[in-house]
Amino acid sequence: MNRNQGPWKRAIASVAGFSAGLVLASTAFAHVFPQKQEPGAGASVAAPSQVKITFDGPLEPAFSSVTVTNAVGVQVNAAKSAVDAQQPDLITVALPPLQAGRYAVHWVAVAVDGHRTHGDYTFEVK
Repeated sequence: MNRNQGPWKRAIASVAGFSAGLVLASTAFAHVFPQKQEPGAGASVAAPSQVKITFDGPLEPAFSSVTVTNAVGVQVNAAKSAVDAQQPDLITVALPPLQAGRYAVHWVAVAVDGHRTHGDYTFEVK
């Protein structure tokens, strides 16, 4: 009966080793995702002067961006977004005075290892 336990132990060890390799690979090739957004997703706020998004890792400034559009899809920010030199996980974009209505934030985040993520969310100006 003990002879059959050997292949199972080897299989379990192989699966454990493979899983550990995946964990290490995923940390080496990580994507970045938003951790904090100002204004937040779904928020109803007074007109903000900027949008700030903090990610869970450093961004590649040349390829990361944030744009804001109004309810009909017209971009409202004239200023270009920028990654903070002192806090490389933070990207901001200045906004002009906004009228009441719904706005969409569109972000593209490229991690320093080159992996790209993107997304969008909306907020409302009272």
